Amino acid sequence: DIDISYLRVSIGSSDLNDHTFSYDDLPPGKTDPTLKHFNLAEDKKDVIPALKEILAIDPSIKILGSPWSAPVWMKTNHNIQGGMLERKYYPVYAKYFVKYIRAMKKNGITIDAVTIQNEPFNNGNTPSMQIFAKQELDFVKNYLGPAFQAQGIRTKIIIYDHNCDAPEYPISILTDTEARKYIDGSAFHLYAGNISGLTKVHHAFPRKNVYLTEMMAVSFGKTFPLALPESKIVIGAMRNWSKNVILWNLTANSHFEPHTNNGGCSMCQGAITIDKNQVSRNIAYYMIAHASKFVPPHSVRIGTNTNDSLSNVAFRTPTGKIVLLVANVSDSTQKFNIIYKGEEVQPELGKGEVATFVW
Repeated sequence: DIDISYLRVSIGSSDLNDHTFSYDDLPPGKTDPTLKHFNLAEDKKDVIPALKEILAIDPSIKILGSPWSAPVWMKTNHNIQGGMLERKYYPVYAKYFVKYIRAMKKNGITIDAVTIQNEPFNNGNTPSMQIFAKQELDFVKNYLGPAFQAQGIRTKIIIYDHNCDAPEYPISILTDTEARKYIDGSAFHLYAGNISGLTKVHHAFPRKNVYLTEMMAVSFGKTFPLALPESKIVIGAMRNWSKNVILWNLTANSHFEPHTNNGGCSMCQGAITIDKNQVSRNIAYYMIAHASKFVPPHSVRIGTNTNDSLSNVAFRTPTGKIVLLVANVSDSTQKFNIIYKGEEVQPELGKGEVATFVW
């Protein structure tokens, strides 16, 4: 029990499905502008039953939905890989989001937030779709935002959802006052760029949230040190204003399956590996556990000093506890002081180790 509080699911298939699908698939050449063929049949096979089991254990878990592609008949290239959303289908695609949120709600699942497009610069995944900042601005400002408002949809709209090397993408959208009123915040991945990109967006628009919605962490053997990825991803995101940390993905088998062919991720290790009845926990599991087990929702980050050898971040929880997460990224054991309100302790942390302190 590590008290995970936030999950991300794909809207339609992702590259970690064994086949591609949307919720409105049609024969080549056909279109469905009224979305009369919309259905969640594919998700009812696995995603929805799994989410229902999860929510039965903890109804407070929040769920983020992200599409990897629109239905192919809405796209410029009529292909599940690459291409862009045809502008004439912007109002239809906005309705597609509304129908998805309502259909999931009918199945007992509340979608807390959606991103517009997973990795909007990426046209090489299967599935994938590109949408650049000007197009995403247009879609949110003139179609998705008004559709949510008109239909009473309270699901948050989160923009961008790609690497930290292009903070100007969300900034350019948030600069538009009309679009900004519909937007909760911006989402980031960390496969390129520096985590400080989140701070750049936060400083430009401090009233808008920033999120780390995807990063892969792979175990390279049982002795792979936890400190480096913990420092870079979890601590790094928290020190740069992120409201959450989502590692990609939750579970796979030992062959990193399922995934699509020709553009699916063949090295995405789950936080948990499941092979029939055998379950093992990997580095991503423990990376998240060091924070999620001790830092519940509504905790607030508090100040700590920086240290090149001892990456750290601290929080005050809703019950008043203080939680300090420390990662020793140096090549030697480190002794250090924790000083709080005149009290002091001197713990020791081995090289590559991570510790969570609670008082």
